[in-house]
Amino acid sequence: MSDSQLFASQFVAALQNFGVKSFYLAPGARSQALAIAANQLAKAGLIDLTVRLDERSMGFMALGRALGDEYPVALITTSGTAVANLHPAVLEAHHAGVPMILLTADRPAKLRGRGANQTTIQNGIFAEAVRDCIDVDASADPRLVAKRAVELAVGAEARPGPVQVNIQFAEPLSSSQPSALDFVTNPELVQRANHLGELDVVVSEHAVVVAGAGAGTAASDFAKAARLPLLAEPSSGARVQGSITNYIAKLFELSAEVSQVFVFGKPTLSRAVLSLLRNTEYWVQKPSNYEGFDVFDRAQGFADRLVPIGQGSADWSDRWESEPEKSDRATLVSKVWDATSGDDRLLFGASELIRVAERAVEGKDLNVFASRGLAGIDGTVSTALGLAQAGNQVRAIIGDLTLLHDASGLNRSGLGELNVQLVVGNDHGGAIFSHLEMAQLLERPDFELLFTTPQAVNLEALANSYGWQYIRTTPGDLDQQLYRQGFVLIDCAL
Repeated sequence: MSDSQLFASQFVAALQNFGVKSFYLAPGARSQALAIAANQLAKAGLIDLTVRLDERSMGFMALGRALGDEYPVALITTSGTAVANLHPAVLEAHHAGVPMILLTADRPAKLRGRGANQTTIQNGIFAEAVRDCIDVDASADPRLVAKRAVELAVGAEARPGPVQVNIQFAEPLSSSQPSALDFVTNPELVQRANHLGELDVVVSEHAVVVAGAGAGTAASDFAKAARLPLLAEPSSGARVQGSITNYIAKLFELSAEVSQVFVFGKPTLSRAVLSLLRNTEYWVQKPSNYEGFDVFDRAQGFADRLVPIGQGSADWSDRWESEPEKSDRATLVSKVWDATSGDDRLLFGASELIRVAERAVEGKDLNVFASRGLAGIDGTVSTALGLAQAGNQVRAIIGDLTLLHDASGLNRSGLGELNVQLVVGNDHGGAIFSHLEMAQLLERPDFELLFTTPQAVNLEALANSYGWQYIRTTPGDLDQQLYRQGFVLIDCAL
């Protein structure tokens, strides 16, 4: 019997015991004991196991599943560059407070710095982006290691986020026994910390509520109780009926009259909102997953829960009524928004389209997601697939460059049947940069070369090569295509 297999079998079974039900594997030799153990539980129907070729794509797919499940998922990699390829997803998970457990296989510590194949310094490779790096060998107590990893990931002590368990496997790397099934026990969920400190805040007549990523219903409840205009980003979880639609346009008119701001979540989507916060006193309700917001060092107070004292004036709220933006992009995002309901999930990529949605979509109770931890375009296709693995219909609104950045995520191998629509606003480049200063400073050819990244990829050929349905349409005809099932790539010309 292999010590490596004994530890892996006990450890994977312990993770399952503590509630981890979704495992992701990018195959490799050093991690073979973990792979065998996970497969044993998957064949018994105790966990879901997804095998992916690309660790970078796998990291974001796991992130999507963890976003949907709100509980840690486990990722298994071999040693070397395989570990480093998780870094983009780990950074997003760190800043957005997404619980993930990274099981990184390693060689024994005595081989570090000695030229051993596929060996680098893996413990600490993610620096402060993980809640902890637990560096162990097969002599460690696997149950205690598993429990500690889950506790840190769910936020039993602080904010949720990724945890690395770096396991030093010595040869022989695997064996047929024991089975992970031999160590399965009764499930035991780990709960996150519930620290609740309240702060009473006196509401002025000309205050507003700003809801950024991760704000949730706390922002809309506060705005309703305080009778204040609610400026809620599309992925805030607070863009409900009664929130202001095109508050960006109204800020140009009314921002000078705003006397105070109550901030929920992480508002980083628009310059107009950031300008308001730069010049106005604000109070912050600390988000449960994201870092506390205080970019301008002007926060007058922080609390787990803000309690409003008083209300704004009805006239003030009435002055914020606004008309949604009208444009081809606005038509695109509005039609996808309107088609989404119930348990459907909607994912926004970090492109121009989420900013258009901020100015165009009406308040509606939806399950909306976006990678706003670092707001990168990385891994958005893979994130959509992870969200869909819970059995929900997923629609992702992305730009063409966002699609191409994660083209390998289109790989359907081993995924079974999912319902995923990738709605691609295709303007053949990065339109988002046209709003920034350099668009006016540079000659057009230089601007296109350095920033817009023009592309002429045949998206139909790309979709077909991975087995996705392909549809070419326009914003005006988009609603006819939004109820197709399966893997669907909708190429919407802009």
